[in-house]
Amino acid sequence: MKLRRSTVIPSILLIYLGVMSYIGYSEFQQGNYLYYFGVIGATLLIIAILHVFLKKRERLRENDSRRT
Repeated sequence: MKLRRSTVIPSILLIYLGVMSYIGYSEFQQGNYLYYFGVIGATLLIIAILHVFLKKRERLRENDSRRT
């Protein structure tokens, strides 16, 4: 079973986000809720968009390789 780039890279970034969220937990404890969850939300949105674009790129490469 081959791991696809569209799955591996976002997964690694999600793990990284989890670690950074843990490190930044002091911001949450200080009452900076909007900042804490805003950064997490923006990062999740970027990771989701990256996943979609990588998936689309893989699909296009598969279609090109089938044509030749």
